[in-house]
Amino acid sequence: MNKKLKTQFGAALFALAMATTPALANGDQRQMAATEVQASFEQDRADILAMAGDYKVKFDMAETTTWRDDYEPIKAKISGGHESVRVIKDTGTEIVLQHLLVAEHEGNTFVIKHWRQDWVYQPSNVLVYEDAGKWVNKDVPESERSGSWSQTVWQVDDSPRYGGLGKWKTVNGVRSWTSDWTARPLARRDAVRNPVYDHYQAINRHQPMPGGWIHWQDNTKMKMVDGKAVPYVQESVLNTYKKFDGYTVSAADDYWTKTQAYWEKVRAEWDAAIAATGGVTVEEEAHTGTVISARLLGMGTEISEGKLSEADAVKEAQSLIREATVKRPVKTAAKKTATSAEY
Repeated sequence: MNKKLKTQFGAALFALAMATTPALANGDQRQMAATEVQASFEQDRADILAMAGDYKVKFDMAETTTWRDDYEPIKAKISGGHESVRVIKDTGTEIVLQHLLVAEHEGNTFVIKHWRQDWVYQPSNVLVYEDAGKWVNKDVPESERSGSWSQTVWQVDDSPRYGGLGKWKTVNGVRSWTSDWTARPLARRDAVRNPVYDHYQAINRHQPMPGGWIHWQDNTKMKMVDGKAVPYVQESVLNTYKKFDGYTVSAADDYWTKTQAYWEKVRAEWDAAIAATGGVTVEEEAHTGTVISARLLGMGTEISEGKLSEADAVKEAQSLIREATVKRPVKTAAKKTATSAEY
């Protein structure tokens, strides 16, 4: 952050400390409280920003505990790849990280726009998954905001995937951010198999480590039966990001330089759809996520290859998103989320 931005946030955080801390007789103690809040905030920011970089990624997924006698866990799966993570927005209290996959095939390099993670400090609401193809804004009570960060994860076409709330903490000398229980749609690896379960309830954790970071997910795979979420199996997912630049990193940056303006307008269109009704509803399919995902990604590739103008792509993308989203009031997710989170 620049000096002016630091001064502004220092003043805001001092005011927060004074509003939430009982009056103290000693002025030095009050200053210490504000200093601790500022230090914690800056450490949180540093941990989030440290996820940016170039990585060799290992994806380790295993169904572990069966919660039903009639379910047999699938075999564990390990895969990997190369991924560049870039900071595309940083206002101080909001940080946006864009992931870009870089793949090689038959001597050619391909860049695939991957997931995106948005971090917001002390948010008033979080966009959460409610049902098939449906996400809603869930209010965060004031009592839960202090010191918390929300993380909202977006799919490859910048449509929503899931959101959660948590705090960065140091336990046993290890820093980590751990979410509350969050509902999620099936990942592609599961959705394409047409499994018996239809969504996840999950705890999401991010932890810095020497030379990189880990993203750990504790997923309870669920199925809605007669209006009740029934657990089938537990899954452990450990994604390990180790700093590595022995791949064509320049391809990721070249792609993003050519397409970032297009994707900025795509994000703005999704944001407008969400703001219109307090959420968004869009049809999904197993292989691509939303039914418009393939085309939105394809246009990004065409722009990067000089085959399509940014203006034409933006116009088509805006039309696709408007047609795919349902403009109607969206009911609150509070009741269902609370019920599902009991598992």
